[in-house]
Amino acid sequence: MSKSTSKNIGFLAGIGVLMVALIGGGIVLTKNIGKSNREVTRENAIAQLDKKLKKIQVFETQPRKAAVEIAESNLAAELPDINKYPLSVTGRGSVNIEIFSSTEKSSSGTDGWLNEVAEKFNNSHQEIDGQWATVSVRPIASGAAIDYIISGKYIPEAYSPSNELWGEMIASENVKIEMIEKRLAGNTAGILVNKKTYDQLKQDYGKVDITSVVDATVQSKITMGYTNPYASSTGMNFLVAALEEFDSTDILSQTATEKFRKFQQNVPFVAYTTLQMRDAASKGVLDAFLMEYQGYFNVRGELHDYEYIPFGVRHDSPLYVLGDEVSGAQKQLAKAFADYCLTSECQSMAKKYGFNYEEDYKSAQWGLNGKTLESAQKLWKTEKDAGSPVMAVFVADVSGSMAGVPLQNLQSSLVNASQYINETNYVGLISYSDDVTINLPIDKFDLNHRSYFTGAVEDLSPTGSTATYDAVLVALNMLKEAQEKVQAETGQTIKPLLFVLSDGETNTGNTLKDIRPVVEGLKVPCYTIGYNANLDALKELSGINEAASINADSEDVIYSLKSLFNAQM
Repeated sequence: MSKSTSKNIGFLAGIGVLMVALIGGGIVLTKNIGKSNREVTRENAIAQLDKKLKKIQVFETQPRKAAVEIAESNLAAELPDINKYPLSVTGRGSVNIEIFSSTEKSSSGTDGWLNEVAEKFNNSHQEIDGQWATVSVRPIASGAAIDYIISGKYIPEAYSPSNELWGEMIASENVKIEMIEKRLAGNTAGILVNKKTYDQLKQDYGKVDITSVVDATVQSKITMGYTNPYASSTGMNFLVAALEEFDSTDILSQTATEKFRKFQQNVPFVAYTTLQMRDAASKGVLDAFLMEYQGYFNVRGELHDYEYIPFGVRHDSPLYVLGDEVSGAQKQLAKAFADYCLTSECQSMAKKYGFNYEEDYKSAQWGLNGKTLESAQKLWKTEKDAGSPVMAVFVADVSGSMAGVPLQNLQSSLVNASQYINETNYVGLISYSDDVTINLPIDKFDLNHRSYFTGAVEDLSPTGSTATYDAVLVALNMLKEAQEKVQAETGQTIKPLLFVLSDGETNTGNTLKDIRPVVEGLKVPCYTIGYNANLDALKELSGINEAASINADSEDVIYSLKSLFNAQM
């Protein structure tokens, strides 16, 4: 049957939103919300799905090809205004420097050490050349920070990432950077291994370290989890450490690449946050996962069944000054602030918050330049799925309430961000209001399909009511049929994903209770993105298979989508 594609505004609005919240911190981990007490088999789920589909009217619309722009991404244009990351400390002195700081030391509570030090420093009325000298602190993930710096969109006077790898990457981009202090507070990146696995590894390898953990993962003895190396310092550190284990003479060699693919076969997902990894580990999904020691210190009571194994380069929070505009007085201020951080009072405070432990651990000496590190990230992007393509269907709420300016912005954002989807993956698009429309069947995301995808996105328009769960059932059936077809034709294992994008509570068709057994039995993660939505209902849907529920914020949609696609697509 055929129906106008007047259904897809919500898709875009929501998808942009997905990334924003995932990367920007709005992710809500759903844990066991929505879990039933009785496990549903795949066979029973399919039987129920087939029965319910007979009562749903599904339309199809002919997708239209649209021009695809093949061009280098404009990173500066993708990034949101810097105020998306507000200052945690504001310096008001006549001489002031702003410091981009990694979030484990500039957030709140036990993650707020640098903020407390900065406030004390500012209140101590330090002087540079007879003028009151202060510092401002802006908490921002290290990966996002270097995007601002490298693109030139916003360059602070100073930068304190978790580790020195980011400094090397900045230096490779011809941005002026100078290290003022190698260490503000001691920290390490580590692997948490559950004690049962730890004991087995010790029996098999004689000791438990990065070498034994990586080899055991390659050999399918354990299942490992880690964070996105484009955004996370610990994830970046682990990626390089693993590649070094595979081939220390050339981390980009064919040998390293082949072993990395084997390694990835035992990595069920790359997490957005450490909390997401911890949640998966608590359910038995992971035998080992990553965490900095400072973070582990503050939750170690909850993780008493794990052993901590340091690895890679140390996370000692170096301090750099940046750019050509830093004055001599500002450089003096950076040095004065570093010295203040190193006073016994501030270091004692750091230890209270979990820094300055694991002091015997010696940092890895890889000697890698920034360009090699960037190439390692790109290797991860292309090889992370270990030959198992991702198959995703986007389910878009295009009911009448989705109309407005957000659609136009998100259409542009999604089209631009689609360049970050690997061509080896598969994408489809469904929209829904009163009924369900297949706007784009699932196919490999090559240039031809990307052209159809662009046209389908551009043609989205809103009308009608909200039959969310009918659309979920149709999307699950699309995934099931396409997955079976591709696996039969190629022999590849397919990783299915579902993204449900909605701005309102379901008011027609199936209910969540009706479809829960189907979602649970098919075990497809259902990420939900709420745009001014009933978030409780969306969280419950996501909770069925431990996916994430997102509170929409379209302010930085292009950058957020890029980050999501780098991690998942």
